[in-house]
Amino acid sequence: MWNPYENSRQHTHDFTIKYRFYTPEEGGRKQLPFQGYRCDFAYESDDITTTGIYAIHPEFEDGDGQLIMDTERPVHREGQARMWVLFGEMREKVHRHRIQVGTRGYFLEGPRRVGEVEVTSLVGLLTNPVN
Repeated sequence: MWNPYENSRQHTHDFTIKYRFYTPEEGGRKQLPFQGYRCDFAYESDDITTTGIYAIHPEFEDGDGQLIMDTERPVHREGQARMWVLFGEMREKVHRHRIQVGTRGYFLEGPRRVGEVEVTSLVGLLTNPVN
């Protein structure tokens, strides 16, 4: 069973997204990930060789908007996820200024794009702790 990030972080997620994992033919993963997947994030407009990548992790929801608790089944190829900025100082310095509804980005494994995302709502991004 998945232990939600909200339990350990003591605040809500920063924003929600709709996502799509690329197929292997598109350069994506051979197998879909499971809840607890720890990828990195990049903004659509970024050149990661100069901007770098960000530690923002997804927590996947089912089709009804409920958090997926089963860690033994892969998540869907397309769906919704709650996103967690892992470092509060980056939330303040970077992400509060860049993320808004409609912002597009990517799930990354190293420098490789494995999925695309679009921000659908801001939740705690502007109010979650900075430290």
